[in-house]
Amino acid sequence: MPDIQIQVNDNRYKDHIKNIRSFCKRIIRFAWQSQEPAEISLVLADDAFVWQLNKQYRGKDMPTNVLSFETGNPPPPESKIPWLAGDIIVAYETVLKEAEALGQSFESHLAHLLIHGTLHLQGYDHLVLEEAHEMEALETKLMQALGYDDPYRNLED
Repeated sequence: MPDIQIQVNDNRYKDHIKNIRSFCKRIIRFAWQSQEPAEISLVLADDAFVWQLNKQYRGKDMPTNVLSFETGNPPPPESKIPWLAGDIIVAYETVLKEAEALGQSFESHLAHLLIHGTLHLQGYDHLVLEEAHEMEALETKLMQALGYDDPYRNLED
């Protein structure tokens, strides 16, 4: 189970989810598939912060909903030292707009993005179609196990 450090840079998250830190830890831990001890940093930020990171590290001059930065491979299985899995950064305004556009609750959409970011830290990706299908299927399975709807249901229409 990963140790999760959370920095809330935008208090508007708390307007939607009362115990935001507990909520985020529960979702990330549920999505964490590895038994290796790990550390994850989560920043709940605004669009301006994510925009700056997206431009600097991905060359995209716009905000995005979630960014994940993997820090590398885990140590060998026999190691008991937690490895720094990486960082997840979420953009408040984009999450809110997307949730409304998709007809989803803020909570549900944030849960999906936390799962998505956590899977990226574990090496999942969606740049290749086959990998995208695998990642989306796992996201859907995890979301449904948590009691949420398929996050891709409104995208297939």
